[in-house]
Amino acid sequence: MGLGFGIPLSAVMSAGRMGFGFTTATIAGTLLLGWLVGRMFKVESVTSLLVSSGTAICGGSAIAAVGAVLDADRKAMAVSLGTVFILNAIALFLFPVLGRILGLGQEQFGVWAAIAIHDTSSVVGAAARYGERALEVATTVKLTRALWIVPLALGIAIVAGRKGGAFSLPWFILFFLLAATIRSLFPEGGLVFLLLRKISIIGLTCTLFLIGTGFSREAIRTVGARVMVQGILLWIVISVVGLLAVRAFIAP
Repeated sequence: MGLGFGIPLSAVMSAGRMGFGFTTATIAGTLLLGWLVGRMFKVESVTSLLVSSGTAICGGSAIAAVGAVLDADRKAMAVSLGTVFILNAIALFLFPVLGRILGLGQEQFGVWAAIAIHDTSSVVGAAARYGERALEVATTVKLTRALWIVPLALGIAIVAGRKGGAFSLPWFILFFLLAATIRSLFPEGGLVFLLLRKISIIGLTCTLFLIGTGFSREAIRTVGARVMVQGILLWIVISVVGLLAVRAFIAP
């Protein structure tokens, strides 16, 4: 939410329009590929769908929403979250390095990070290391992507025949837009908004550190080889396809 104080609403709308096509295509493609890869490696169906949903949309938030609808057991949730968490940890450090090696512009990197990195916090962390404009674009596109939690969860509930399936709405997106609106309506509060934005980045940095304390060999062992292979394959495909797309359609 706090990051919204650093981005005018006009910039949010511009970045959202720019990333909408990438978001729609990659979400549909990732879910389809995840289903195929899950069947190929004989990954348990609920776990496969959770990993695919987390990769397609926004990591842990999507897994929590879809898992609630499917009433997934603790093991499926733990394995899925563990897979996404491990890949997030790698992406946080790897993507800024790759972006500079590949000569990606700020907007190119922002869209790529939002497409290919799972959790919003890791997207923000990687983009913040790359540059101010990359952070603006990545945050907005990722939050636009997170909106797809709602139709995905509702669609799964309908297909699975679970009328009472409950899930948490991504309220942080609404608060982010509210913060951006306040920033646009009251430009005279620039210094205060800048301070709130800096506090938000510090908070996200602390969050990433605390998440990192849970990274262990035990977490890796819990995931299992087949689920990890599925997660890695999905991640590689979406990263490569996303990279090719942003280089083809977004100017450096």
